[in-house]
Amino acid sequence: MKLNNNFSSFSYPSRRPVMFASRGMAASSTPQAAQAGIEIMQKGGNAIDAIVAMAMCLPVVESPANAVGSDAFAIVYTNGKLYGLNASGPAPSRLTADLLRGKGHTEMPVYGFDAVTVPGAPSAWAALSKRFGRLPLTETAKPAISCAEEGYPVPAVTARAWAGSYKQYRQNCRGDEYRAWFGTFAPRGKAPEAGEIWASKDMAQTLREIAETGAESFYRGNLMERIVGFSDKYSGYFTADDFSRFEPEWVEPVSTGYRGYDVFEIPPNGQGVTALMALNILEHFGLDNSRETVRNYHLQIEAMKLAFADSLKYVADPKFMKIPVKDLISKEYAKERAKLITDKAQVFAHGKPKGSGTVYLCAADREGNMVSYIQSNYLGFGSGLCVPGTGIALQNRGANFSLVPGHDNELMPGKRPYHTIIPGFLMKGGKPVGPFGVMGGFMQPQGHTQMMVNTIDFGMNPQDALDAPRWQWMREKSVELESFMNIDIARGLSDMGHDVKWLHSYGSMGRGQIIWRLDNGVLCGGSEPRTDGMAAIW
Repeated sequence: MKLNNNFSSFSYPSRRPVMFASRGMAASSTPQAAQAGIEIMQKGGNAIDAIVAMAMCLPVVESPANAVGSDAFAIVYTNGKLYGLNASGPAPSRLTADLLRGKGHTEMPVYGFDAVTVPGAPSAWAALSKRFGRLPLTETAKPAISCAEEGYPVPAVTARAWAGSYKQYRQNCRGDEYRAWFGTFAPRGKAPEAGEIWASKDMAQTLREIAETGAESFYRGNLMERIVGFSDKYSGYFTADDFSRFEPEWVEPVSTGYRGYDVFEIPPNGQGVTALMALNILEHFGLDNSRETVRNYHLQIEAMKLAFADSLKYVADPKFMKIPVKDLISKEYAKERAKLITDKAQVFAHGKPKGSGTVYLCAADREGNMVSYIQSNYLGFGSGLCVPGTGIALQNRGANFSLVPGHDNELMPGKRPYHTIIPGFLMKGGKPVGPFGVMGGFMQPQGHTQMMVNTIDFGMNPQDALDAPRWQWMREKSVELESFMNIDIARGLSDMGHDVKWLHSYGSMGRGQIIWRLDNGVLCGGSEPRTDGMAAIW
């Protein structure tokens, strides 16, 4: 990767400097996690150890977005090869679509056991550490355990998200099964404020137990028994077999070429193919030299809409997909879809190809190891359930299933849901450029597409690519624009038929991290200005 020195500058209110490092870099949405990654590298760990340390730390230091009971995905570059890890869990064996439809649901619930699938994050920590790590998991887990036991001052953006979640859960989670969540995450009867110390000795002990057993306790031991017992007490659906049968899956990342680069994503059940489809469509259009033109924005938005029309229809647990991934991301199919784009905003239907609370983090070391990793509850703190005495909040990834009979993504026991979380990785000429990602529900493939356009089409460095104003397609012709975007862009898009809305809160535009390896081996990284994060360097 060579950097273009003629970077565009944007007046984002909290712009950060682009970071450079020669030994190691760790980028995360909270400083504590990024520092944990660097600390582990300085103790002799590699980038994989660093990412595991960060991932174990984040349930403590960014609880409103992820938990011990989260799911996770990763792309690892090591020894000249890319590896993908899918650590998303399936629906419990006793949870069916007919059961929920019988309760009167037409859409998946968000709160309670109806929305919880088997959590996969602890399995990801153990699998990554065992296969590629240099340090024992007990050593890698120390920063997270210390943070949970001793407490940490809550950062400003995290505190704001915590307060918003607390308000929602107080309104929607009133049963006795939710009591442990309030006792753990609002022990003083409210969300912690910015600068307030929050700790969880229960979570510290859980993390210690996961580290000492290589996550066996979580899936086949004491912690599993406590989760299943909690589920049984409140008419949940988990069985011991749901946990004991679960293993994370090593997968082959999927990719597409875009203007001389290769962009990699995890295959379904994640939505990464959405970004690949959008880039395939965009490749049929030459973008204007200046980033800030109405035409450039219009083309990206329309390409994204076309990609979502297909992914929301066809992406599911790959064992249940009717359309192969290779057909969704084929160049021939993209050529046909690109022909549908005109100079007016449109509402697209899915074609017929032939044949969400989240944390994103990345790390790289001087040996050439690089990791792109994402971990998520889905919405905020997840289901609102917390296993008493453990600090284990349970995600609500099952909320992304469909209850439409016959849909590819229809809820089924043992099936994994459509997943919004996606780590990305960029290569060129068979050599690694680096990891990138933008968390935030259905914003994620949109963020990936914008980061690739900013980097490849406009030569922006990682920090400028993250600082630049963003858009988000919402539905039909509705598009949200960040409030610091040029007003002429908004007017031009409106004239083309887009239903434009200004967004004054930056939270829903996603939060990204990027690390590129330059041609001389130096690491160059950026961290999201819309949150508390940082790219820590060594």
